Amino acid sequence: MTDDPVTRELIRAALVSIADNMVVSVIRTARSIVVKSNLDFSASICDAAGRMVVQGLALPVHLGATMPALAGCRDFFGDDVAPGDILVSNDPYAGASHLNDVFMFKPVFAEGRLFAYLSLILHHTDMGGRVPGGNAADSSEIYQEGLRIPPSKIYERGVPNRTLFRIIENNVRVADRVLGDLRSQIAALHSAERELLKVIAEHPLDMLRAQMDGLVDHAERLTRAGIAALPDGTAEFDEWNDDDGAGGGPVKIHVKLTIKGDEAVIDFTGTSPQSSGALNPNFWFTASCSYAALRAVLPLGIPNNAGFYKPITVIAPERSFVNPVFPAPVGARGQAGYRVRSAVLGALAQLYPDKVPACPGGNEFAIVFAGYEEDHKPLLMLEFHNMTGMGGGPDADGQDAGPYCLGNVANVPIEIIEAEQPVRIEEYGFLPDTGGPGRYRGALGIVRQYRLLAGEATVQLRSDRNVFPPWGLLGGEPGATGRAILNPASNAPEELPSKFVRTYRKGDVIRGEMPGSGGHGDPFQRDPAAVLEDVRQEKMSLAHASDAYGVVVDPDSMTLDVAGTHRLRGERPA
Repeated sequence: MTDDPVTRELIRAALVSIADNMVVSVIRTARSIVVKSNLDFSASICDAAGRMVVQGLALPVHLGATMPALAGCRDFFGDDVAPGDILVSNDPYAGASHLNDVFMFKPVFAEGRLFAYLSLILHHTDMGGRVPGGNAADSSEIYQEGLRIPPSKIYERGVPNRTLFRIIENNVRVADRVLGDLRSQIAALHSAERELLKVIAEHPLDMLRAQMDGLVDHAERLTRAGIAALPDGTAEFDEWNDDDGAGGGPVKIHVKLTIKGDEAVIDFTGTSPQSSGALNPNFWFTASCSYAALRAVLPLGIPNNAGFYKPITVIAPERSFVNPVFPAPVGARGQAGYRVRSAVLGALAQLYPDKVPACPGGNEFAIVFAGYEEDHKPLLMLEFHNMTGMGGGPDADGQDAGPYCLGNVANVPIEIIEAEQPVRIEEYGFLPDTGGPGRYRGALGIVRQYRLLAGEATVQLRSDRNVFPPWGLLGGEPGATGRAILNPASNAPEELPSKFVRTYRKGDVIRGEMPGSGGHGDPFQRDPAAVLEDVRQEKMSLAHASDAYGVVVDPDSMTLDVAGTHRLRGERPA
């Protein structure tokens, strides 16, 4: 029965539709920008044993986090689950990710037996703590980061846990948005349960269980086949975070990647020790980022479920930067997760340079404005940027403003921010000359400039790549580094650190310039017509075209020089 590909595909499509409908339900009903516009959430379905069977349209960084968080709940409750229950947790030390990511699991029963768990992960705007928004890089222990919810029941036998709701409401800064998003999460789970029960009613239970087993086995077979098709090899790579978020650093992330037969081992032994700041990614987040990186060289058709993880071993020594121990803070671990992924990509690039793009650029920029307006209404704007784009690839430029495949979060329109928050976006666009030069150049960096309109606000920035630029490949050059500037048009602009928590007043301007992505291949092999088109689109200056690519463009006619070819290497314009 499980070998019937037609039936398996029909069941898979039905389950994926349920997961995707949870996504749609959340988008339509959520209250916060980070959920309804940034799309920082994921939906999936797990079987009764806690194995992920399908995942909806979601964030790759949630790939490996769902099952550990569900395991933490199942370990605590055991058989004490019933129809109408909804389990909840955000505890990184019980399998979850960081406190802002609230995991909910709804058990679904059929014929008196547990059949599946419906899962939703939402990044909530605030969970309390010492700094609004929960992404401060300089926290020193998890107790400073907000409300830690151990495996609990937010609904029990269909009845909401009023005590837990009140605890949450009284410990967050923007309760209307947080409770609104929680209710959106719960409503989507209720709706998905009804849809799943319809599928169950139409098919024999034994057949459905067998097909769910078959989906996991099929994903494992495809993953093993994809890995086996890669040449065996071992490669090591060092990546660097500018700092640890708490005044120390830089932080080295060392990875040793081994591909042998149909299995992969990703070993972070040699990485810097656990830091005193909140950038440390916990083990399962490290694993998630590693899985997402490995997918870059595997076939696209492999489903996202538990079978994908079986041939992949991730090793991260305890008390290292990529596997901290309690009570280490992990609130800002998202930024370091990008570095984990680029470290694994760097190792993959040593083995398979014809399959891997150069390093992506400034997709690590997160900013929070928080405080109170004149009428004492809470101000809390949280924005993640994930749209700078990829590095130059083996056969194409990095897509400018394209999504970075670790996060897939969406661009938040300026109009939504300005309508909901006392913040004005004064500039948003590409930064010319920032993409790493190469035969295929990296995506351009992006600028986002904010002016505070409220009287006063705490501003929290979490970014990186101000020191270590995104690397290029096969002769491609690095992308430009990033920077942040306070009041850039004033007589005394101030260069800001990549991570800070500071108080600013009405009229202050913060300019964030996000790094460009690395280039792929020798820049002097780039098609001169492609250089000319970049100049015409104002993505590249005349000087950069000449200096980086040896291509001279006439500024009056906007055409190539007479030869229309690259200068010989070393013949730079005077």
